[in-house]
Amino acid sequence: MRTVLVVDDDAALARALRISLRAHGYDVVVAVDGRAALRAAAEAEPDLVLLDVGLPELDGIDVIHGLRGWSDVPVIVLSGRASSAEKIAALDAGADDYLTKPFRVDELLARMRAVGRRSGAAAPAVTARIGDWVVDLGARRVQRAPEAPPGARSPGGGAADAAGPAEVRLTPTEWHLLDVLVRNPEKLLTHRELLPATGGPAPAEASHYLRQYVARLRRKLEPDPTRPRHLLTEPGLGYRFQP
Repeated sequence: MRTVLVVDDDAALARALRISLRAHGYDVVVAVDGRAALRAAAEAEPDLVLLDVGLPELDGIDVIHGLRGWSDVPVIVLSGRASSAEKIAALDAGADDYLTKPFRVDELLARMRAVGRRSGAAAPAVTARIGDWVVDLGARRVQRAPEAPPGARSPGGGAADAAGPAEVRLTPTEWHLLDVLVRNPEKLLTHRELLPATGGPAPAEASHYLRQYVARLRRKLEPDPTRPRHLLTEPGLGYRFQP
Protein backbone atom coordinates (compact mmCIF):
# COMPACT_ATOMS: atom_id res chain seq x y z
CA MET A 1 0.00 0.00 0.00
CA ARG A 2 1.65 3.21 -1.17
CA THR A 3 -0.76 5.91 -2.36
CA VAL A 4 -3.47 7.25 -0.04
CA LEU A 5 -6.28 9.56 -1.10
CA VAL A 6 -7.34 11.84 1.77
CA VAL A 7 -10.81 13.35 1.29
CA ASP A 8 -11.74 16.04 3.81
CA ASP A 9 -12.95 19.63 3.56
CA ASP A 10 -11.16 20.49 6.82
CA ALA A 11 -7.95 21.98 5.39
CA ALA A 12 -6.07 21.81 8.69
CA LEU A 13 -6.88 18.12 9.22
CA ALA A 14 -6.09 17.24 5.61
CA ARG A 15 -2.74 19.02 5.90
CA ALA A 16 -1.94 17.24 9.18
CA LEU A 17 -2.81 13.86 7.67
CA ARG A 18 -0.68 14.55 4.61
CA ILE A 19 2.34 15.42 6.77
CA SER A 20 1.89 12.41 9.07
CA LEU A 21 1.30 9.88 6.30
CA ARG A 22 4.22 11.14 4.22
CA ALA A 23 6.43 10.81 7.30
CA HIS A 24 5.45 7.13 7.38
CA GLY A 25 6.33 6.57 3.73
CA TYR A 26 2.99 7.05 2.00
CA ASP A 27 2.30 9.11 -1.10
CA VAL A 28 -0.68 11.35 -0.38
CA VAL A 29 -3.30 12.93 -2.65
CA VAL A 30 -5.84 15.34 -1.15
CA ALA A 31 -9.38 16.15 -2.31
CA VAL A 32 -11.64 18.68 -0.57
CA ASP A 33 -15.10 17.67 -1.83
CA GLY A 34 -16.96 14.65 -3.10
CA ARG A 35 -16.73 15.27 -6.82
CA ALA A 36 -13.02 16.06 -6.57
CA ALA A 37 -12.61 12.79 -4.64
CA LEU A 38 -14.08 10.70 -7.47
CA ARG A 39 -11.92 12.50 -10.05
CA ALA A 40 -8.80 12.02 -7.91
CA ALA A 41 -9.58 8.33 -7.39
CA ALA A 42 -9.82 7.79 -11.15
CA GLU A 43 -6.64 9.74 -11.90
CA ALA A 44 -4.37 8.77 -8.98
CA GLU A 45 -5.57 5.15 -8.57
CA PRO A 46 -4.92 5.15 -4.81
CA ASP A 47 -4.32 2.02 -2.77
CA LEU A 48 -6.50 3.36 0.05
CA VAL A 49 -9.05 6.15 0.59
CA LEU A 50 -9.49 8.04 3.88
CA LEU A 51 -12.89 9.66 3.57
CA ASP A 52 -14.84 12.18 5.62
CA VAL A 53 -18.62 11.75 5.51
CA GLY A 54 -19.72 15.40 5.68
CA LEU A 55 -18.49 16.77 2.36
CA PRO A 56 -19.64 19.54 0.03
CA GLU A 57 -20.81 18.69 -3.50
CA LEU A 58 -21.35 15.00 -2.71
CA ASP A 59 -21.86 13.41 0.69
CA GLY A 60 -19.28 10.83 1.72
CA ILE A 61 -21.83 8.02 1.43
CA ASP A 62 -22.47 9.04 -2.17
CA VAL A 63 -18.71 9.04 -2.79
CA ILE A 64 -18.49 5.45 -1.51
CA HIS A 65 -21.35 4.42 -3.81
CA GLY A 66 -19.59 6.16 -6.69
CA LEU A 67 -16.31 4.39 -5.99
CA ARG A 68 -17.94 1.02 -5.65
CA GLY A 69 -19.46 1.42 -9.09
CA TRP A 70 -16.02 0.87 -10.65
CA SER A 71 -13.37 0.28 -7.96
CA ASP A 72 -12.71 -2.03 -5.00
CA VAL A 73 -10.14 0.30 -3.40
CA PRO A 74 -10.29 0.00 0.43
CA VAL A 75 -12.10 2.90 2.13
CA ILE A 76 -11.75 3.99 5.76
CA VAL A 77 -14.30 6.57 6.85
CA LEU A 78 -13.02 9.31 9.18
CA SER A 79 -16.00 11.12 10.69
CA GLY A 80 -17.16 13.16 13.63
CA ARG A 81 -20.53 11.39 13.35
CA ALA A 82 -20.40 8.66 15.98
CA SER A 83 -23.93 7.22 15.83
CA SER A 84 -24.43 3.57 15.00
CA ALA A 85 -26.77 4.51 12.16
CA GLU A 86 -24.03 6.58 10.48
CA LYS A 87 -21.51 3.77 10.83
CA ILE A 88 -23.92 1.18 9.48
CA ALA A 89 -24.79 3.40 6.51
CA ALA A 90 -21.11 3.81 5.61
CA LEU A 91 -20.31 0.11 5.99
CA ASP A 92 -23.41 -0.91 4.03
CA ALA A 93 -22.38 1.49 1.25
CA GLY A 94 -19.07 -0.34 0.92
CA ALA A 95 -16.65 1.22 3.44
CA ASP A 96 -14.11 -1.17 4.94
CA ASP A 97 -13.72 0.55 8.33
CA TYR A 98 -14.98 3.55 10.30
CA LEU A 99 -12.91 5.72 12.64
CA THR A 100 -14.50 8.45 14.72
CA LYS A 101 -12.86 11.87 15.05
CA PRO A 102 -10.81 12.84 16.95
CA PHE A 103 -8.44 9.90 16.58
CA ARG A 104 -4.79 9.09 17.22
CA VAL A 105 -2.49 8.78 14.22
CA ASP A 106 -1.09 5.48 15.51
CA GLU A 107 -4.63 4.05 15.61
CA LEU A 108 -5.28 5.25 12.08
CA LEU A 109 -2.05 3.64 10.87
CA ALA A 110 -3.03 0.38 12.56
CA ARG A 111 -6.45 0.47 10.87
CA MET A 112 -4.75 1.15 7.53
CA ARG A 113 -2.44 -1.84 7.98
CA ALA A 114 -5.38 -4.07 8.94
CA VAL A 115 -7.42 -3.02 5.90
CA GLY A 116 -4.38 -3.55 3.70
CA ARG A 117 -3.96 -7.09 5.00
CA ARG A 118 -7.62 -7.89 4.41
CA SER A 119 -7.67 -6.46 0.90
CA GLY A 120 -4.50 -8.35 0.04
CA ALA A 121 -5.64 -11.66 1.53
CA ALA A 122 -4.66 -14.66 -0.53
CA ALA A 123 -7.24 -15.88 -3.01
CA PRO A 124 -7.51 -19.46 -4.23
CA ALA A 125 -4.51 -20.29 -6.38
CA VAL A 126 -5.31 -19.46 -9.99
CA THR A 127 -2.71 -18.77 -12.65
CA ALA A 128 -3.03 -17.78 -16.29
CA ARG A 129 -0.69 -17.00 -19.14
CA ILE A 130 -1.12 -13.70 -21.02
CA GLY A 131 1.53 -13.18 -23.67
CA ASP A 132 4.95 -13.22 -21.99
CA TRP A 133 3.45 -12.93 -18.51
CA VAL A 134 2.18 -15.38 -15.89
CA VAL A 135 -0.65 -14.03 -13.73
CA ASP A 136 -0.87 -15.50 -10.23
CA LEU A 137 -4.15 -14.35 -8.69
CA GLY A 138 -3.47 -15.97 -5.32
CA ALA A 139 -0.15 -14.18 -4.85
CA ARG A 140 -1.33 -11.09 -6.74
CA ARG A 141 1.77 -11.07 -8.91
CA VAL A 142 2.39 -10.81 -12.63
CA GLN A 143 5.81 -12.14 -13.58
CA ARG A 144 7.62 -12.79 -16.82
CA ALA A 145 7.31 -16.41 -17.95
CA PRO A 146 10.61 -18.28 -17.59
CA GLU A 147 10.93 -18.99 -21.31
CA ALA A 148 9.91 -15.47 -22.43
CA PRO A 149 12.68 -13.37 -23.99
CA PRO A 150 13.68 -10.72 -21.41
CA GLY A 151 13.97 -7.86 -23.87
CA ALA A 152 10.83 -8.51 -25.90
CA ARG A 153 8.81 -5.46 -24.85
CA SER A 154 8.08 -3.25 -21.92
CA PRO A 155 4.78 -3.34 -19.95
CA GLY A 156 3.74 -0.15 -21.72
CA GLY A 157 4.03 -1.67 -25.16
CA GLY A 158 7.31 -0.05 -26.20
CA ALA A 159 10.80 -1.40 -26.52
CA ALA A 160 12.13 -2.79 -23.26
CA ASP A 161 15.60 -2.22 -21.89
CA ALA A 162 18.25 -4.89 -22.32
CA ALA A 163 17.29 -6.78 -19.17
CA GLY A 164 13.55 -6.26 -19.48
CA PRO A 165 11.14 -6.02 -16.53
CA ALA A 166 10.66 -9.19 -14.50
CA GLU A 167 7.34 -8.15 -12.98
CA VAL A 168 4.37 -5.92 -13.80
CA ARG A 169 2.69 -3.73 -11.18
CA LEU A 170 -1.10 -3.49 -11.34
CA THR A 171 -3.37 -1.04 -9.52
CA PRO A 172 -6.17 -2.32 -7.26
CA THR A 173 -8.79 -1.65 -9.96
CA GLU A 174 -6.71 -3.39 -12.63
CA TRP A 175 -6.38 -6.39 -10.30
CA HIS A 176 -10.14 -6.44 -9.74
CA LEU A 177 -10.87 -6.53 -13.47
CA LEU A 178 -8.15 -9.06 -14.26
CA ASP A 179 -9.29 -11.29 -11.39
CA VAL A 180 -12.88 -11.40 -12.65
CA LEU A 181 -11.81 -12.02 -16.25
CA VAL A 182 -9.24 -14.73 -15.51
CA ARG A 183 -11.59 -16.60 -13.17
CA ASN A 184 -14.15 -16.78 -15.98
CA PRO A 185 -12.16 -17.93 -19.03
CA GLU A 186 -13.90 -17.66 -22.39
CA LYS A 187 -17.04 -16.29 -20.72
CA LEU A 188 -18.58 -13.04 -21.94
CA LEU A 189 -18.66 -10.66 -18.98
CA THR A 190 -20.95 -7.66 -19.30
CA HIS A 191 -20.14 -4.17 -18.11
CA ARG A 192 -22.49 -4.75 -15.16
CA GLU A 193 -20.61 -7.90 -14.12
CA LEU A 194 -17.21 -6.24 -14.36
CA LEU A 195 -18.24 -2.98 -12.73
CA PRO A 196 -21.16 -3.78 -10.42
CA ALA A 197 -23.83 -1.09 -10.37
CA THR A 198 -24.10 -0.08 -6.68
CA GLY A 199 -25.38 3.43 -7.02
CA GLY A 200 -22.15 4.54 -8.69
CA PRO A 201 -21.56 6.30 -12.01
CA ALA A 202 -24.15 6.31 -14.76
CA PRO A 203 -23.82 3.33 -17.15
CA ALA A 204 -22.13 5.41 -19.86
CA GLU A 205 -19.61 6.80 -17.37
CA ALA A 206 -18.93 3.35 -15.91
CA SER A 207 -18.32 1.98 -19.41
CA HIS A 208 -15.86 4.80 -20.03
CA TYR A 209 -13.91 3.88 -16.90
CA LEU A 210 -13.98 0.23 -17.94
CA ARG A 211 -12.55 0.96 -21.40
CA GLN A 212 -9.73 2.95 -19.80
CA TYR A 213 -8.74 0.20 -17.40
CA VAL A 214 -8.96 -2.61 -19.96
CA ALA A 215 -6.77 -0.54 -22.28
CA ARG A 216 -4.22 -0.16 -19.48
CA LEU A 217 -4.23 -3.91 -18.85
CA ARG A 218 -3.64 -4.54 -22.53
CA ARG A 219 -0.72 -2.11 -22.62
CA LYS A 220 0.84 -3.89 -19.68
CA LEU A 221 0.16 -7.51 -20.63
CA GLU A 222 -0.71 -8.08 -24.28
CA PRO A 223 2.16 -8.72 -26.74
CA ASP A 224 0.47 -6.26 -29.13
CA PRO A 225 -2.06 -4.05 -27.30
CA THR A 226 -3.55 -2.88 -30.61
CA ARG A 227 -4.37 -6.49 -31.54
CA PRO A 228 -5.26 -8.16 -28.24
CA ARG A 229 -5.33 -11.95 -28.16
CA HIS A 230 -6.36 -12.51 -24.55
CA LEU A 231 -8.36 -9.52 -23.27
CA LEU A 232 -11.02 -9.31 -25.95
CA THR A 233 -13.79 -6.78 -26.52
CA GLU A 234 -17.30 -7.90 -27.39
CA PRO A 235 -18.64 -4.65 -28.94
CA GLY A 236 -21.59 -3.25 -27.06
CA LEU A 237 -21.65 -6.18 -24.66
CA GLY A 238 -18.52 -6.47 -22.55
CA TYR A 239 -15.21 -8.32 -22.44
CA ARG A 240 -13.88 -11.86 -22.56
CA PHE A 241 -10.65 -13.51 -21.37
CA GLN A 242 -9.29 -15.91 -23.97
CA PRO A 243 -6.52 -18.15 -22.49
